[in-house]
Amino acid sequence: MTDMMRAVEISEPGGPEVLKLTDRPVPEPGHGQIVIKVAYAGVNRPDALQRAGAYDPPKGASDLPGLEASGVVAAIGAGVSGLEIGDEVCGLLPGGGYAEYVATPAAHCLPVPAGLGLKEAACLPETFFTVWTNVFMRGGLKAGERILVHGGSSGIGTTAIQLANAFGARVFVTAGSEEKCQACRDLGADVAINYRDDDFVSILQNAGGANLILDMVGGDYIPRNIKALADEGRLVHIAFLKAPKAKLNFAQIMVRRLTVTGSTLRPQSDLAKAAIAQDLHEAVWPLLDSGRVAPVIDSEFPLEDAAGAHARMESSEHIGKIVLKIGG
Repeated sequence: MTDMMRAVEISEPGGPEVLKLTDRPVPEPGHGQIVIKVAYAGVNRPDALQRAGAYDPPKGASDLPGLEASGVVAAIGAGVSGLEIGDEVCGLLPGGGYAEYVATPAAHCLPVPAGLGLKEAACLPETFFTVWTNVFMRGGLKAGERILVHGGSSGIGTTAIQLANAFGARVFVTAGSEEKCQACRDLGADVAINYRDDDFVSILQNAGGANLILDMVGGDYIPRNIKALADEGRLVHIAFLKAPKAKLNFAQIMVRRLTVTGSTLRPQSDLAKAAIAQDLHEAVWPLLDSGRVAPVIDSEFPLEDAAGAHARMESSEHIGKIVLKIGG
């Protein structure tokens, strides 16, 4: 490894234009960590929130954006076993992915699935960790249940559709155009609802209600989600693109025995993330190895055009994941 690397930093809080190319020292691995020579980095909504000054990195994390990446192991810290220099991996990061090298706990890294390249592998960690945690571990989705996924054409949505379908659930989604709805159907969604034209509440009520709703919208969707749930249904929040507040009659939750919960991934402990990684390796990686499940890639941008990648994401025109190409 060299001493210095190219990276994209947040020069000040603001729009995509505040993402600037810079030079930074190459990180060194701490205990239990590896350094990845980055080939591709995934672009995610939390990156844009951090750029805007609305999502501070956890204590001790890199100030550089980037929560997932793929590449080869370039350095190994003390206490790490099972990995060697040159191994191809993808990893969940505490930050720092928009750079040629990044350090992350080895226990948060997974092998590149068979049949996938490094570009596809960079799309896996943030979305698959998030979906597995919230849909299956927290939400308890079971075969035969009905799940409603808002934002079905997003990176989270396309992942949730495929995993819910693979584990035997009936999948409903919302999306904002017929093109996006069709993309969701192609991935295995049973019912795709264009929220600009149709009311997801009445459609779910007519189907018997959702046993689980994965919501990243919030705001006025919160009381509508409650109405769309079946008795004993679960509502899981992972983001609030509209707002984190709503007026809600909590008597419905009590009388209908509903569960309202949610989580964020980045602030969780290293141990918790390692447990999620182990679950994914055992339950989900075989689906990726076999081709039963695969990431959906919308577009690729070079590292120096990270601003363009953020603009694309914030346009909400994308279907699937956006990646930055960083290394060879």
